[in-house]
Amino acid sequence: MAGDELRVEGLAKRFGGLRVFHDINFRLPPGEILGVIGPNGAGKTTLINVISGRIQPSSGQVFLGGRNITGQPSHALSRLGVGRSFQQTNTFRSASVRENISRAIRFSRRSGSAVGLDLLLRDFQLTDRMNEQSDKLPYGLQKMLGLAMAYAIGPQVLLLDEPAAGLERGERSRIDGFVAHVREHGGCGVLIVEHDMDLIRRLCPRILVLDAGYVLADGPPAEVLARPDVIKAYLGAGDEDEV
Repeated sequence: MAGDELRVEGLAKRFGGLRVFHDINFRLPPGEILGVIGPNGAGKTTLINVISGRIQPSSGQVFLGGRNITGQPSHALSRLGVGRSFQQTNTFRSASVRENISRAIRFSRRSGSAVGLDLLLRDFQLTDRMNEQSDKLPYGLQKMLGLAMAYAIGPQVLLLDEPAAGLERGERSRIDGFVAHVREHGGCGVLIVEHDMDLIRRLCPRILVLDAGYVLADGPPAEVLARPDVIKAYLGAGDEDEV
């Protein structure tokens, strides 16, 4: 299975007189991993929310494999193969792990589970906990369940919103394994919003930097993170340790 290219053209979002971002343009081909970084308030999560249909864009367009998907609601985009995860755990809290996965599949474009889902659940240490209520799981496993649900739909493109947030340092290697699994079995493009710069450097051959509502830089991590304007953007936000 191979994914479709995600293409974003002139995307903008405003809330009243507040401009969150403006004129965002990029392509995410199948199999590519794109990191999106920037200071707090740069609009990274809002960008994912717009692409995934949770909120409407103010202008611009989003295409998936040549199909214009701009402004379609999230449930429709899920069936088209746009998968996403969330900063915080976002499961059906009173349902079992098994039922969470089943519900994700019901909102997908396929009749069965995604390729390699059983292997992923095993790697995430969820196989033996399929009958447990999801909100009774440790936080780290709840995060892993959220990622498994995003993959269960058989995504064409996968949007990960701070997948390492709240995880212990030793748990973050699971994110590496998840991205490797998605590329091997799913073939889809992956967009990662993340503050963990070590993770971004490890996983993303290309990164895009948002600042003050615009794309400040786009390119390989070594080049982008060495740019004075990128360093200044982070230093101004008090994130010098990240850069």
